[in-house]
Amino acid sequence: MNLTEERYSQFALCREMLQAPEIVSGFDATSLSGIGAEIAAAGRLLMTGEGSSRIFPAKSVMTHARRSGWAIELATEAGRQASEYDLAAWAVFALSNSGQTAEVIRLFKKLQAEGHGRRYSLSAKPNSTLEQMATQGFVLSCGKEDAVAATKSVVEQALFYRAALEHAVGRPALAGRLSDLALKIEAALTATIDPKLIERIASAGTIYWAGRNDGVTEELTLKTNEITRKKSDFLEGTYAVHGIEEVLDRNDVVLWVEPYEESEDKFRETLCGKKGVGLDIIAIASRETSFPTIQIPSAGGLDEFVQMAAGWSVLAEVGLSLGINLDKPERARKVGNEFVE
Repeated sequence: MNLTEERYSQFALCREMLQAPEIVSGFDATSLSGIGAEIAAAGRLLMTGEGSSRIFPAKSVMTHARRSGWAIELATEAGRQASEYDLAAWAVFALSNSGQTAEVIRLFKKLQAEGHGRRYSLSAKPNSTLEQMATQGFVLSCGKEDAVAATKSVVEQALFYRAALEHAVGRPALAGRLSDLALKIEAALTATIDPKLIERIASAGTIYWAGRNDGVTEELTLKTNEITRKKSDFLEGTYAVHGIEEVLDRNDVVLWVEPYEESEDKFRETLCGKKGVGLDIIAIASRETSFPTIQIPSAGGLDEFVQMAAGWSVLAEVGLSLGINLDKPERARKVGNEFVE
């Protein structure tokens, strides 16, 4: 993407995607020691929200925590199901850009009535209904999003969790890595993608995303629906070769984020070629793979942010190639389920 070209600059979605590097470089990761101490005192954190406000922010930090061996219990669940749990011993963090998401507000109302003392919120609007229900509320710095599909806010939400939890476990390291991460996100957003790959994805019957359960491909599956208006599905891990191939079609495409190298042959055997489904696999990875590859820079333990940016770029190009108004889906809403008294 390039904002000097009107085909991109005319859409708020592209403008907001390309604001992500500046948001990353300007993020204040040092100011969250207080909330980190609150989370550490509880020793366990449930991260809730709906859609984009939960998938990538919560799952990316959970993945990093497990890889790093952090001694803190983390979980994520959507608001309705979370309200069925005993959360008395948990700190609960709810994310909602609008601060008006019905499911998390009702969860907080329930917790408040039970005398729960560790309810935290993060939204884009100060003094929102959700913040009023929280024992402590925080506000995003990225500003309002005009596009329906959330992008820059998702990145800041994930940075917030990462910084807060680093403080909670006594390993604050994010601040010194943000400048480099911003450059790599920008590189992923502005890289030229082979038009033939975009054409192939745009012509697919269904766009499947394969990858780790770290929030990246699951969130990009949602973004595929919102941005390209195409059907999409999230194939976690190696699920793509464990049964679903029975209903895949040669017109479908699988976008595989950072493939497991030892699984590439099995994916090719099962999904590609005459003896398999006969579809195409396209990789998004920090290395060359045996498939057509959109190569991106590695950011170490922050790779998920770069992968997300690359996926956004692919979807924006696909949407544009299909002649879609990227800012105005026909049915999707900015606030999926708004709280009404």
